[in-house]
Amino acid sequence: MSHTPLLQHADPPAHVMAAVTAAFDQARHFVRSFAPDLIVNIGPDHYNGFFYDLMPPYCVGYRAHGVGDYGSYAGTLDVPDLVEDLAEFVIGRGIDLAVSRDMRIDHGAVQPLEILLDPDPAALPVIPVFVNSVAKPLVSMARVRQLGEAIGQFFRGRAERVLFIGSGGLSHDPPVPRYATATDPQRDFLIHGRNPTPEARAARERRTIETARRFAAGTADIMELNPEWDRDFLAVCRAGRVEAFDEYDTEDMEAVAGHSAHEIRTWVTAYSALRECGDYQVTYEFYRPIKEFIAGFAVTTAVVD
Repeated sequence: MSHTPLLQHADPPAHVMAAVTAAFDQARHFVRSFAPDLIVNIGPDHYNGFFYDLMPPYCVGYRAHGVGDYGSYAGTLDVPDLVEDLAEFVIGRGIDLAVSRDMRIDHGAVQPLEILLDPDPAALPVIPVFVNSVAKPLVSMARVRQLGEAIGQFFRGRAERVLFIGSGGLSHDPPVPRYATATDPQRDFLIHGRNPTPEARAARERRTIETARRFAAGTADIMELNPEWDRDFLAVCRAGRVEAFDEYDTEDMEAVAGHSAHEIRTWVTAYSALRECGDYQVTYEFYRPIKEFIAGFAVTTAVVD
């Protein structure tokens, strides 16, 4: 499912918000009916937990805590001891997975838990997996797929009922600074921006909210959404041919779908993990290009046959 920091800070048309709410209801019902024992929560970060002082391509959290950006959950998640076995298994499959004993996660990973586990995002054991989706250099999509497959291999045949969540916007180009074009103060933030003051965090959030308002009005200097690209990606997810994700090229993605389109890497990880557990069927799909959210916004559910 997609996420957006603007969920409580934007005003889409009433019929659009009603459709989004209905999609969340559908996903929430899916989760409650499935009744998972454990969640593997695969999310990006927006320079709130991971910075250029040390930027891994992917990382699993042995402990995890929400940073509370945009008013999101700021508590501790219930990470089970099983996470250490998962990390060792994935590394044993040739995937160079980093680990964190104090992972900080932002709205990109927390918001799906808030929506799906309402009212308590910490109601179930969660293994948090960070997939770098914003900070170059980025690994190939093939390696992201292989990460997902290794995670799926670990859980295949186990007794637990496992819910894989991949959280990211599809096409979108929000005002996230990029190191290559950043100013000196921005570069300092991209390296050392951990634990900002409340005032600094609030100022950053105000800039994003204002950009979203201007984008909806047609006056923001960011890339347009690409519904055609979004729908093509969802078709690949639906088809179950996860090897087709390998065809996505980093530079091409940015050129046609925006710099933050790389968040589909979380979807690729989740769907590849699911496919490793067996053939699957997508049971629900929602999509809207929502300018007020600066995102091609989608929600899907899928189960193994």
